[in-house]
Amino acid sequence: MLSRRFRFHSRGGVRYVYAHGKTIRHAKISLVHCPNQRGFQRFAVVVSKKVDKRAVVRNRIRRRVYEAIRAYKKAQNFNEAKDFIFVIYSRDYVDCPFQDIQKQIASLIRESMI
Repeated sequence: MLSRRFRFHSRGGVRYVYAHGKTIRHAKISLVHCPNQRGFQRFAVVVSKKVDKRAVVRNRIRRRVYEAIRAYKKAQNFNEAKDFIFVIYSRDYVDCPFQDIQKQIASLIRESMI
């Protein structure tokens, strides 16, 4: 799992990113990103109850996405001072191969750097 330092700790930061950030949308996932003044990245993963009513399923999706983010950060030595919020729209992430999740996360992050 991603280190606690790189995650959001309150709703205030999430609200700020939603209000001032830019959104990149794909079919099953979107990314809201915004520069920050902290000097490091912060990440959040939001999985709506519309995806699945059961918290177990939503938490599993959230853990898989956090692990894909952690792997990307480790492999790419990624150090941009930005806040990222990944919003999941599809239940497909429960059964999706992990490599596919990694590819989608990597492409969204690369698009946000442009």
